Amino acid sequence: MEPLKIPATGRTPEVDFDFAAGTLRLSGESYPDDVATFFGPVFAALRAFLAEPSDAPVRFDMELLYFNSSSAKALMNIFQMLETAAREGRPIAVTWCYEENDESMQELGEDFAEDLHHVSFTLKQVPADGAP
Repeated sequence: MEPLKIPATGRTPEVDFDFAAGTLRLSGESYPDDVATFFGPVFAALRAFLAEPSDAPVRFDMELLYFNSSSAKALMNIFQMLETAAREGRPIAVTWCYEENDESMQELGEDFAEDLHHVSFTLKQVPADGAP
């Protein structure tokens, strides 16, 4: 499956989904004018990837500095897709990166983690300059 790469803009995150390697990454900020238009292709590509029979592990790195409530709903949709795949036996690991001293992003990661029972979810503090 072809990778999905969408460059970041001032309002949308970078999407770097290398399906062949099983590494998926969202980074930057997410408050698009039209969440459905931005995330629609992301959902479609992820759904198609997870529908392919495989037991190869998947790593999803969330490196968002900020997102709005509409993006939070989109992220929950992504996590639900990953949870379903993990429940069906696919090894899925999510790493939620948050900057040191950013308690709100840490708490949001903890909140998302509570809803995931089959996905391996790790919170990772990174330096405030954003370098993991």
